Amino acid sequence: MSGNARGKRKKGETSKTGRDEDASGSQGPPVKKARSTSVAKDKGKEKATKTPWPEYFNELYKIFKALNTVLAFCSSRKQLATTFPVVRSSVEALLKQPLDLQKVAELKALLPDVIKFAYIPQNELRVHESSQKRSKSPDYGSALTPRRELQGFDDNEHVLVLDFIEVKPKAKKLERLPVETLIPSPALTPAGVKKLIEIRNQRFETAVEELLQAAAECGETPDFLVQGAAREHIPVNPSTIKALASTSQTGPTQHKVPSPEERRSISEIIEELQNLDWYKEQIISRRTTEAREPTLGHLDTSPSENIMKALEATRNIDSFYSHQAEAINSLAKGSHVIVSTSTASGKSVIYQVPVLMQLERDRHATAIFVYPTKALAQDQKVAFQQLASACVGLEDLQVHTYDGDTPQDQRAGIRDNASVIFTNFDMIHASILPHEDNWRRFLKNLKIFAVDELHYYTGLLGSHVAFIMRRFRRVCAAVGNRHARFVSCSATISNPRQHMKNIFGVDDIDVITNDGAPSGPKDFVIWNPPLVDLAEPSLGRESTMLQATALMRYLMKNGIRTIMFCKIRKVCELAMKTLRTELTSEGRLDILEKVMAYRGGYSQSDRRRIEREAFGGHLLGIVATNALELGVDIGTLDAVIMLGFPFNVASMRQQSGRAGRRSRDALAILVTDSTPTDQHYVQYPDDLFSARSDDLVVELEGRAVLESHLQCAAHEMPLSDEDAQYFGELFHPICESQLVRDKQGWYHPNPKFLPHPAKHVSIRGVEEERYTVIDVTNSQTGGAAGSKILEEIEFSRALFETYEGGFIHQGLTYIVREVSHDDRIAKLVRSDVNWTTKPRDFTDIDAAQTYRIKCVQGSPYHTYYGRVEIQTIVFGFFKLRGSQILDTVFLETPPFHRETMGWWVDIPRNTLNVMRSKGINAAEAIHAAEHAIMNCFAMQQDIKTECKVAAKEYRRDPSERKRPARLIFYDAQGQGSVAAARAFDHGWSSLSSFFCNYKQLPGSALMQDALERTEACDCENGCLRCTKSTWCKEGNEVSSKVGALIVLRSLLDLPLRLDEIPDAPYLIDPLMETVVEATQVRALDDIEVEPTT
Repeated sequence: MSGNARGKRKKGETSKTGRDEDASGSQGPPVKKARSTSVAKDKGKEKATKTPWPEYFNELYKIFKALNTVLAFCSSRKQLATTFPVVRSSVEALLKQPLDLQKVAELKALLPDVIKFAYIPQNELRVHESSQKRSKSPDYGSALTPRRELQGFDDNEHVLVLDFIEVKPKAKKLERLPVETLIPSPALTPAGVKKLIEIRNQRFETAVEELLQAAAECGETPDFLVQGAAREHIPVNPSTIKALASTSQTGPTQHKVPSPEERRSISEIIEELQNLDWYKEQIISRRTTEAREPTLGHLDTSPSENIMKALEATRNIDSFYSHQAEAINSLAKGSHVIVSTSTASGKSVIYQVPVLMQLERDRHATAIFVYPTKALAQDQKVAFQQLASACVGLEDLQVHTYDGDTPQDQRAGIRDNASVIFTNFDMIHASILPHEDNWRRFLKNLKIFAVDELHYYTGLLGSHVAFIMRRFRRVCAAVGNRHARFVSCSATISNPRQHMKNIFGVDDIDVITNDGAPSGPKDFVIWNPPLVDLAEPSLGRESTMLQATALMRYLMKNGIRTIMFCKIRKVCELAMKTLRTELTSEGRLDILEKVMAYRGGYSQSDRRRIEREAFGGHLLGIVATNALELGVDIGTLDAVIMLGFPFNVASMRQQSGRAGRRSRDALAILVTDSTPTDQHYVQYPDDLFSARSDDLVVELEGRAVLESHLQCAAHEMPLSDEDAQYFGELFHPICESQLVRDKQGWYHPNPKFLPHPAKHVSIRGVEEERYTVIDVTNSQTGGAAGSKILEEIEFSRALFETYEGGFIHQGLTYIVREVSHDDRIAKLVRSDVNWTTKPRDFTDIDAAQTYRIKCVQGSPYHTYYGRVEIQTIVFGFFKLRGSQILDTVFLETPPFHRETMGWWVDIPRNTLNVMRSKGINAAEAIHAAEHAIMNCFAMQQDIKTECKVAAKEYRRDPSERKRPARLIFYDAQGQGSVAAARAFDHGWSSLSSFFCNYKQLPGSALMQDALERTEACDCENGCLRCTKSTWCKEGNEVSSKVGALIVLRSLLDLPLRLDEIPDAPYLIDPLMETVVEATQVRALDDIEVEPTT
């Protein structure tokens, strides 16, 4: 049961950050693990049981106390920068003696998790860029020499910082970051300073006591241990390393990164990792998959000697795995094929070898290879070109990419001369099919149409692709080609035959699931960041970001080529920025130059450059979004780090499969954050492996999607009654009502879609206008290079990323100087500040007009379907350093409005009264009930709901934004989607996926399924199996399982079982409520209530 009086209710622990990562690299001897330096709760006994210290430690304690006093004073003066020269002069004044660098390093060795002693870029101390400085804002750079004017950004400007890594007190939530809780910048009172000094002194005493005890047990001399370890903690100025490197001199001692051939095994790496001083039992689960030997197969018709020589020369292939041979044999006998095997099993050979065999027999033969992402297409194109060029007789084969980046002046030549094109469904829909008359040579000779990563096409996108393929097959048949073979490759899915049939509309399908490829041993590790302070669990856990980047740095230093997957673009850039900062402070510029970020939005030239580096194996580390999740052979990756649980188990399996693609041992690490979703898998790690893959849904009966593609098909070639074989039972009703029929019986597109019907159909949802982000640094400082386009971002992203604050690109920080909404341009300048920004915003999702009404089965209540309005307002931003708020800035920006379709049901007044009487937070109940319903809908990735934000729901003062008591669901892709309509009309229950077949249910039956699933779940406060969702963008922080049950039972007119619900110890103050009774939504005239079918 959850209490609800804000200010009194106890929420679950939240993630805290602020810990420095200086000790989390491989600096310092990894032989002995530092024990916990948490403050003992019983401080009074500490002095009484203290053993006599050697004089060395008494002298070191004096230095520590003086340092503690000075830094505590700095903590109470936010404008003071704790650079080593500033701190040293004050400490020497207290000690009456010089402060030696070696002594500080000894303190660092003794307290590696408490003291920060490292070089950082000078500008990381600044809060404000000069032209944006505000009079009432603190400036951390006031103790430093003023920075030179912006010209060239001299990376050699570093300063040595000496400070304590604070354990910050728990603060109220202001805004929720993806993995961290924001906390105000500290401003200590005199009493707070005194307490802080005492806590730090206690930590020193505890550390010494533990060291003396450990040294006595192993027969070591404690002062020698500290002095020996201190040598590794003397900081090195990165500018010195860079200068020495530029003159080819030998720099300071640093370990060389082992080559892929020289690196140690993953088991050895994990064993050493568990003995490092910063390891604190973070590994809560480790599962090892044993190596698998290859199973070879036999081809009925062997490829030519030339093809086999080319395979051996380019890919070291002299035989075929069993699944490869079975697929090639099936294609040879004329069947369509789907291969559903594990990642890195050599699936591309299945369609590339048959294409080469066809081309040897007929140089007029053509083939189409389709990929979901441009990165994957580029990767596969390079590999196929190398194979073809090594094949005698096919050296001059015309192989081209045909996508949105292909220059217009090259497209005609590709169309007329290419034998093989690498493309995507967007281009087939919008460029090839509308101009089929220009492609007839190519289509008439088409032998193989291959689709890689077929599991990617599901939900609304899958529905669009299914109708594109029916249009494509119809055009091929019209030009005389009924013999093209369709082949698809997929990760392991539950029903590959049905999915391929849904997408391609063909029946003669051979399914191949037996994987004959070898694989090396792989370790899967769940890494849960440790508590900030074992003595104070309420402080939460250390930063997921810092833990993940520390792991990545450690792995790269040991020659482990690593990719880190981030869920969103902003986190990707923050991770890259953190790596850039920490590697620079460690002086590991040799590693930094081999690390790059890759995500959507980068310019074409940047994407190609990064792809060349990645595919060529030149990078040691990549930080990416799921843009590289699919099938890309990124050199010889050894490890995958997932920064937070991906949105579903299927994505987690895809990402973890990116490593170990050369049959070598590999490592996958899931670094969990503090959200309920991630912590669920910490408690139940087996769920990651035992969970069955969801059935992939392709909706073929949605009238809106089908009509749009019939308009396109009629424009390509007029439709006739015979075309019903491609488009199903709704073909005739839609053609009769929505298309134009001529006297000969042919159907033509409705004039409102002309001249280009395909432009009215966005297969990936609503197309947004894009903002161009331009770096104008050089143009402002007189540089010769001028302005440079950094990236293009959608309008919805620009709203949150291009306000006049900070911006990150490749881990480098920029200041947004100017935003022109008329020209869709944002101008930025480089600025090496060590803060980032987070927008302060809110979004309201409101039912605007009712189009249809249905009864809730067996209940007096109704569900509604209609127009939904979404409004987002960005009213300011925080300046952040880690999770610490440095400044709060207010903005005046126009609201961002958009419309979509959705369905909703209002919560009855008596239900609200019941929850109020029981002390149940209505916002928690509504949010949990919404996710319980979405969890029972198989197309849930295509719908959204109004996720409740903890910062609003748990405020300590009244909220002016009162939200209606309503469950609301809307199309994520905007108008033109069918998911919300399907949920309202029929719904597809994912509960039935346990029987490998979907059953259609009325919308109210989704609520019944949600209730049954929630009541059957044995969890106490809700979990991913019932009322929480991996798709919740607010981390499921606002949730009540008991409340969800009350809401669902009331809507279904079932007894509420109030006697089973204990009374809350206190009631909610009506002034603090954020949910109010919903008002009736305006409806269209003459709407009748539809009966539930």
